[in-house]
Amino acid sequence: MISQFFVLSQRGDNIVFRDYRGEVQKGSAEIFFRKVKFWKEDGQEEAPPVFNLDGVNYFHVKVVGLFFVATTRVNVSPSLVLELLQRIARVIKDYLGILNEDSLRKNFVLVYELLDEVIDFGYVQTTSTEMLKSYVFNEPIVIDAARLQSLGPASIFMQGGKRMPGTAVTKSVVATEPGGRTREEIFVDIIEKISITFSSSGYILTSEIDGTIQMKSYLTGNPEIRVALNDDLGIGKDGRPTYDYRSSSGSGAVILDDCNFHESVHLDSFDTDKTLSLVPPDGEFTVMNYRMTQEFTPPFRINTLIEEAGALKAEVIIKVRAEFSSSITANTIMVLMPLPKYTSRASFELEPGAVGQTMDFKEANKRLEWGLKKIVGGSEHTLRAKLTFSQESHGNITKESGPVSMTFTIPMYNASRLQVKYLQIAKKSGTYNPYRWVRYVTQANSYVARI
Repeated sequence: MISQFFVLSQRGDNIVFRDYRGEVQKGSAEIFFRKVKFWKEDGQEEAPPVFNLDGVNYFHVKVVGLFFVATTRVNVSPSLVLELLQRIARVIKDYLGILNEDSLRKNFVLVYELLDEVIDFGYVQTTSTEMLKSYVFNEPIVIDAARLQSLGPASIFMQGGKRMPGTAVTKSVVATEPGGRTREEIFVDIIEKISITFSSSGYILTSEIDGTIQMKSYLTGNPEIRVALNDDLGIGKDGRPTYDYRSSSGSGAVILDDCNFHESVHLDSFDTDKTLSLVPPDGEFTVMNYRMTQEFTPPFRINTLIEEAGALKAEVIIKVRAEFSSSITANTIMVLMPLPKYTSRASFELEPGAVGQTMDFKEANKRLEWGLKKIVGGSEHTLRAKLTFSQESHGNITKESGPVSMTFTIPMYNASRLQVKYLQIAKKSGTYNPYRWVRYVTQANSYVARI
């Protein structure tokens, strides 16, 4: 049960606000934004997704730069509320096509109508786009995606200057195309978030993949879909399924620890030929979630060296090598390294010919930040940083620094090797041949190297 729901811009502007129960004082949106903007508690730079202030519980997620926030005075499950906020964002995106500040402002009547159907007096009714179509009748004002900066899922599928087919995911599931045109399309995205911890000598200490198969269908008539995965796919640490409704076994090259499926997925033939059959509901939804701790090749190797260069000086060398194919390019890479608390200044030196890289020393939190616009597979990049200390070190500089962490996005690459072999759509006629897009992306969830 929640009391309020609101959406704030990056500047703190109140875009959408709905008070369901009148239990929380007025001005909660401003109180929330000030607290998050100047968060300094527990030594953290960013506010946690859940916190309590003056007896009010604040829950928030950040989606394409917007704050989706819920408040309540009662004790509710944080995971439930955070999942609700994510689903509200997804439903709004399904209806508007594009989720950003401009589309929310131009469609505020439709957004409020959706919120009144999703939540009644603080209680969740439904977050299904398909069910909401029976109760919501306002037509969205469609925003032209071509004139907007890419912030949605389509923006992560960039290879150099070429955009992967992705503009259709910005279409509304309810709006009519201009001129009555329809383009039969279906998108399947395999998104993996990897967590790896390296030892100081470069060995992998822990590794895990959290993956999801997401689908968004623009097929009329909701035809049946069949999605075939790897033949050598196994479920469970020994290759046997971990779910109750299957009994056969079979180890494979790709072994998932566990997985779960959307309620619309039928698993009649999954155990024999690894095929999922379903009738996709309207809007974007998750077909399958999975987790894997089987050994896999890390996309990047990080090597760090720290050498003392005098009583008040030291030099740091960070090398990042891309272990994937040269046909693949990673983008939006950021390397972070905490430095000793007595570091007063840092100067940087890049390899000759380096372009698209930024370096910074954040004096407030004593952290080195190295940004790279893109990294081509098989390449290696090096950063040298000369540190100046305000006092002489009385301990081990290596122990007072690090660990090095890294964030990145790699389109058209997946570490688990899970593949969609084919995407079969039930034919309405001999000439029916809709467009099928299957895309992969790997992102860093926690990528850490000890020094």
